[in-house]
Amino acid sequence: MRATTAGVVGAALLASTAFGLAPLAQAAPAPAAVTAAPAQAPSAFRFVDIPGSGGITLKGNVFTPGGSDGSQRYPVVVLPSSWAINDLEYIAQAKQLADSGYVVVSYTSRGFWLSGGQIETAGPPDVADVSKVIDWTLANTPADPDHIGLAGVSYGAGIGLLGAAHDSRVKAVVALSGWADLIDSIYQGRTPHLQAAALLGGAGYLTGRPSPELQKILGNFLTANLAAEDEMIAWGKLRSPATYLDQFNANGTAVMLANGWGDSLFPPNQYAKFYEKLTGPKRLEFRPGDHATAEATGLLGLPNDTWASSKRWLDHYLKGVDNGIGQEQPVQLKSRSTGAYESYDSWAAVPSRTTTLALGAKGLRTGELGGDAGSGWRTTIGTNIDSGADGGIIFLSSLLDQFAQAPPVASIPLLPRAFATVWQSAAYGAAQHVRGTATLHTTLTPSAANGTVIAYLYDVDALGTGKLVTHAPYTWVGRTPGTAFTTDLDLLSTAYDVPAGHRLALVVDTVDPLYIEQNPAFATVTVSSPAADPSWLSVPLTDR
Repeated sequence: MRATTAGVVGAALLASTAFGLAPLAQAAPAPAAVTAAPAQAPSAFRFVDIPGSGGITLKGNVFTPGGSDGSQRYPVVVLPSSWAINDLEYIAQAKQLADSGYVVVSYTSRGFWLSGGQIETAGPPDVADVSKVIDWTLANTPADPDHIGLAGVSYGAGIGLLGAAHDSRVKAVVALSGWADLIDSIYQGRTPHLQAAALLGGAGYLTGRPSPELQKILGNFLTANLAAEDEMIAWGKLRSPATYLDQFNANGTAVMLANGWGDSLFPPNQYAKFYEKLTGPKRLEFRPGDHATAEATGLLGLPNDTWASSKRWLDHYLKGVDNGIGQEQPVQLKSRSTGAYESYDSWAAVPSRTTTLALGAKGLRTGELGGDAGSGWRTTIGTNIDSGADGGIIFLSSLLDQFAQAPPVASIPLLPRAFATVWQSAAYGAAQHVRGTATLHTTLTPSAANGTVIAYLYDVDALGTGKLVTHAPYTWVGRTPGTAFTTDLDLLSTAYDVPAGHRLALVVDTVDPLYIEQNPAFATVTVSSPAADPSWLSVPLTDR
């Protein structure tokens, strides 16, 4: 019996906001406009069973344009479901697409709910399923074989991207809150994302059947088993659309990527890196929010910027509609501070300039950001104690930032200097518009072979209250205790305005509830700035 009650639908929509993890499919630009006019009659809906790869059955549903009598062919959009969600996830958007002249096929990804098989986490069977669903669609609906698109949220986005890379029939893809590099997402800085992995793993066991491979990988990941690191990285690389960049470019797929600045599962950096390497038609959109929250209202059928842009992308590259999206500046950013949109020619063009701030020596543990670097200063902090500087709570913190402009906060003067080292800039006379990726260059000397630090950048007001601008973790493995090494740590990309009169503060500590750290008991780490290689922080700014 199909799970179709209102409660299941609601749960599916809510879960899609939290757990989406699949890659999104891509496609090449449509060679010509589709002749079929948008349907005027209500679209038709039916549940279907679709043969998947390996002989399993995928549960799905189909919307067909109203008035379809078999004499016309329509562009098709295939929507793989998000992690832990069934095929009802996209019902509101699927109906809107069908009403405008698309055949729309949604399906429950293998291993979840009533679809057969096991959860392969966007592995080869999932990629093969995409092609099998396209085959079925062409054989059982009035779909046009020359105008095929893929779209999806989270897990559906990832699966869609991977499917597009492996199936040249796909002409356009929309990947919302997805990933291009799975390892650079949940293992960023060689640091396991604890809350993200635990949430995804729990949802997988609750709503599906994890494969033995996934169970093994998840166990190694959540225990930070370094002995299995190479295996985990190989597993993630196989499931990363960035691995198949050459196939995307050879296919000429029209790829639209969209994500939240605060995505707890798939941070924006990895999407931006992938976007810059694509050579076909492409679009990149970042908005305030966490994983799948920027498009969540659209799943409920409400007006939504992300879905509106997605439909314009599909209309242009699958139906040949001259709606201007192909001529617009392709990088669209929505500021966390103002909510205003900004347009750029490329990701590299986002910052107008980059300011490099020296980590000064004054007070050692309370140094100067932007002052004289001095020579030879060093400061040592203890590990395994949370200083109070944190990246927040998965979903909750970024949702507060999205809807209330209330990111995680910390009292910078009260951070314990035994467990956190702090640098502050002078107060700025004018607002500083941070856009892009800040980078910390520094020298670390650990007391243990393995360890972790987390860097945070705060916007600090006159009372010393810091609002989190961005952060990132960094883990080292197999270093010689007592021997210094340098590192360049990219913080999470963002769009944030520091008001006039405020300061920037850089904080480095060793514990954050978002991550699994590798610091042994009683270990220390020394941060220093050798005269021959001073420490600095580069901050990307726009003059807009």
